[in-house]
Amino acid sequence: MHRSDNPASTSDPLAFLAGGGEMGSLIRSMDWSKTSLGPLVGWPQSLRTTISICLASDLPICVIWGPGLTQLYNDAYRVICGGKHPRSMGQNFSECWKEAWPVIGEAHDSALAGDKAFLETQHIFLERHGFLEECFFTFSFSPIRDETGQVGGLFHPVIEMTTQMLGQRRTRALRDLTAQTSKAKSVTEVLALSAQTLAEYGLDLPFVLIYALEPHGDQASLVEATGLSTQTVADLRSACSADGKTVWSLDKVARLGSAVQLDDVRQRISGACAGAQFELPNAALAHPIIPPGTDRPVAILIAGISPRLPMNEAYRSFYDSLASGVTTSVANVIAYEDERRRAKALAALDRAKTAFFANISHEFRTPLTLMLGPVEDALAGPEALPPLLREQLEVVHRNGLRLQRLVNGLLEFSRIEAGRVRAAFEPTDLAEFTADLASNFRSACEKAGL
Repeated sequence: MHRSDNPASTSDPLAFLAGGGEMGSLIRSMDWSKTSLGPLVGWPQSLRTTISICLASDLPICVIWGPGLTQLYNDAYRVICGGKHPRSMGQNFSECWKEAWPVIGEAHDSALAGDKAFLETQHIFLERHGFLEECFFTFSFSPIRDETGQVGGLFHPVIEMTTQMLGQRRTRALRDLTAQTSKAKSVTEVLALSAQTLAEYGLDLPFVLIYALEPHGDQASLVEATGLSTQTVADLRSACSADGKTVWSLDKVARLGSAVQLDDVRQRISGACAGAQFELPNAALAHPIIPPGTDRPVAILIAGISPRLPMNEAYRSFYDSLASGVTTSVANVIAYEDERRRAKALAALDRAKTAFFANISHEFRTPLTLMLGPVEDALAGPEALPPLLREQLEVVHRNGLRLQRLVNGLLEFSRIEAGRVRAAFEPTDLAEFTADLASNFRSACEKAGL
């Protein structure tokens, strides 16, 4: 019995490239006779099988083969190549990734010697989009044995971790900013702590400048600066936001009340030196710090944009979050200062109240004593008083005594408030107390016919 289907390899020597997407088509179209690999039809089966696995995978994979370390890769790996593609297809691997060699070279050479190598979240700077870009990768190098049993090449799967690692780093920066500024007790301290905290994140923020604005003036003063040389900071120590020709155009930022991108930093601070890992960036973002309930910034945060990162939505969102974090901390401090002022005013009012009660009580006691003395003498005297006069004097005496008790109560209250006396509470006959209160008004009620 004969099979009607023959192996694809016998009918089409390039069948191993079938279903390989764009990179499979590119490999098929290239003239490999000019490389160390030679024509496609002459490739060994070990290479063909490896390339077939590579092209069929959704994971970014590069195959490095032969003495020329020729690299071939799939559609997913083409994204990692960026602007290096299509020149990178068929290029010498070490030449293509020469800027990454200090990080990956040892692992590559170890795998060529027959030992597999795995590197996790490696920090690498690649020139694949027209600038030296900060990246993170997890990858491995696995030796591939050819038909002779020798290492014919390397299987190199890669996962780019840049987005995740940058996200984690920026989240950590925002968390540290919140934690550090929560200790501040004044707006100036918030601004200083903000800059000092962000100085730890120079890869995202090459430099940070924070200017404090006067509440009702045009002057701005540099509170804190990071990432720049001492001489540059000294040159930027003060600026006037009313002058449109200032270094950072702070008046424009304050007037707009929103972030402004500055694209000519090197011209604005010509001759400046960066204190961070890289050269001075040519772009920065200026964010106004406007606490809720106000219409004018209390400060302006200027943060450099890393020349090693693309200004994408995630990066811009990070700057916005930084400004929001500083604004929240400033608002909290302002609220704290307002509360402290209110508490201080209430304490002063309380002291004034206590002093008033003490003084007024003493002032009331003297005339009361002088009034009650003659009344008591008249009521206790040997001469008989007319009934109506006696009744009236008794009302005067009774209310005078009541007033004296109230004055004594005020005096005791002031002593309690001052902490010199401890209050002692006793049960009271409410009915008797109410009847006594009502009796004080009896004569007035009778006179009014009530």
